[in-house]
Amino acid sequence: MSTLDEKRSIQRQELQYYLQIFNQVTHKPIGSIVNISAHGMMLVSQKRLLTHALFQLEMKLPSINKKRPQVIHFEALSHWCKPDITPDCFDTGFSFTKPNPELIEVVEALTDYFSFKPYNL
Repeated sequence: MSTLDEKRSIQRQELQYYLQIFNQVTHKPIGSIVNISAHGMMLVSQKRLLTHALFQLEMKLPSINKKRPQVIHFEALSHWCKPDITPDCFDTGFSFTKPNPELIEVVEALTDYFSFKPYNL
């Protein structure tokens, strides 16, 4: 049986900007999203994260019109962790365990807003 990174069938979108992800319990930052899809994401972090572990996470979206930031809670299972090309940083691959409609909506909006759009001639 192959690992998820070898058999990924859903194309993930590379984001132009990074959005931080936090531990839902401690509210401390865990890492920043590097790429994302409706099924999972990759984070870059300054610490090596456990693999095959279930994380309770939250995404804090920037406030609009001076309203409170929107916070999305979700669970994700880590599958692998490896050194990033940046020294002292690590990449970790996650799959969303039960993506709620709110998370899916945010993922779609993020990939649309932050993704590089090729120029069509």
